Amino acid sequence: MANGSIYYDKSKKKWKCAYYVIDKNTLDEIRKTKSFTTEKDAQDFLISIQCQKGNDLFVKNNGIPLNQLMRANTQKKLDMNLIGERQYARILHSIKKLESSYILNKNIDEINSNEIQEYLNTLTEYSDSTIKKLTEQFTQAFKYALNKGYITKNPMIDIVKPKSKKPTKIVRALELEEQQIFTNYLLNTSVAEEPFKVAYLMEMYMGLRIGEVLALRSTDVDLRKNLIHVNKTLTTDKDYKVIMGKSPKTYAGIREVPIPEFIKNEIISQMMLTENNFDKQLFVNVKGGYMDPRNANRLLKKTLKKMGIEDVSTHSLRHTYGTRCIEAGMRAVALQRLMGHTDISVTLNTYTSVFNKYKEAELEKLNNYYISNSIIEQNQELLNQANDIILNDNEKGEKER
Repeated sequence: MANGSIYYDKSKKKWKCAYYVIDKNTLDEIRKTKSFTTEKDAQDFLISIQCQKGNDLFVKNNGIPLNQLMRANTQKKLDMNLIGERQYARILHSIKKLESSYILNKNIDEINSNEIQEYLNTLTEYSDSTIKKLTEQFTQAFKYALNKGYITKNPMIDIVKPKSKKPTKIVRALELEEQQIFTNYLLNTSVAEEPFKVAYLMEMYMGLRIGEVLALRSTDVDLRKNLIHVNKTLTTDKDYKVIMGKSPKTYAGIREVPIPEFIKNEIISQMMLTENNFDKQLFVNVKGGYMDPRNANRLLKKTLKKMGIEDVSTHSLRHTYGTRCIEAGMRAVALQRLMGHTDISVTLNTYTSVFNKYKEAELEKLNNYYISNSIIEQNQELLNQANDIILNDNEKGEKER
C-alpha cells in the first residue's frame, strides 16, 4: 500500500504500522511507526492515515468507508492536540460501536440522509448522551468529507437526532441520615482499612471531583490559609492507563476551596502518611503509582452497600456537597465557583430539583414581607369584594334557571 505498510514485530509481539509524515521545518518525509495489539487495528490506522492525507490513488482505488473517515478525523485532532488521549480513546470507542452497522462500511459518497436517519433511529435504546456522541461522529465525518472535496452535498443537513427511550439517570445526593452514617464511619476508620477515606471526605465536604482529589499533592494544601489549590486531575490515556492530566476537567476547575475545620486533621494525617511519595502525591496505590478513580468508585459502592445505602457513586459525594450548600442558603454563583462549573447555567441545571425544593422557603420570606407591610391585607380586601360579586352572580343565575 502506498505511503505505508503494516508488519508483525516478533520480538515485541505487536503489529506495527509504518507510515510517513511531512516535517514542518524541512518539508522532508519522516518515517514513523506505531504499535497495535491486532492486525486489524494496524490496518484501520493506516487506512485512516491515507484518508487523512487525501491520497488520490488510494481514494480512487478503494473509496473512503465512513468508519475510516471518522478514524482519520479523530487521528487528525489528536495529532493537532485538539483532543487529549482520553477523549481520543472515548471517540474510538464510539466509532467501534457504530462499526457493527453496514452503513459504517459503505463509502462516504454512497450514503444518503435516509440511511443515516434510519440508522440513528435504531439507537433509541441507548442514553441521550450516547446518541448525541454517535450523531456527532456522523456530523463531523461528513463535514470533514465536504471540506476535503470527497462529497459535494452534506447529507446531515436534514438529520434529526432521535430521543432516547431510556429514563434519564439522576445522580442522587446522600440523605442527611445517610451522610451522617457514612461520615461517622470514615472518621472512625483508619486509612489502612479504607484507603480512599480522606478522598471521600474531601469530595463530600469540599465538592471536589474524584480525579481532582486523587491528583492532589502536599504542595496543593495551604494549611496557613486553610485552602486546597485545585489545578489538575487524574485521567486516562488512549490505552485507559491512569495518568496525570495537564489541567482540571474544565478551565473553571482551577480554583481554591476552603478546608472544613473538622476534616483538617484528617488531611494533615494523610500528608504525614504520604510525605515520601513521588511528587508529594497525597494518594498513591500499593505500588506507589497513581490511584485509579474507578477503584475508588467500586470500593465506595461496596462499602455503602454494607450500610444499606444504594445508588451512590463517587460523583454522588460531590453532588451531596452541592446539595448541602443550597440547603444552607448558599447562592448559585458562589456554588458555581466552589464546584468549578464553567457556567452558572450548569449549576442551576444540575441542582434544579434542590433549588425548587427550597424556593418555597424563600417564597415564604416574601409572603411574610407582604404581610408585615400590609400588602397582603389590601389584596385580601379586593379578593373579598371579587368573591361577593361572584356569589351574587351565582345566586342570580340560580333564580333565572
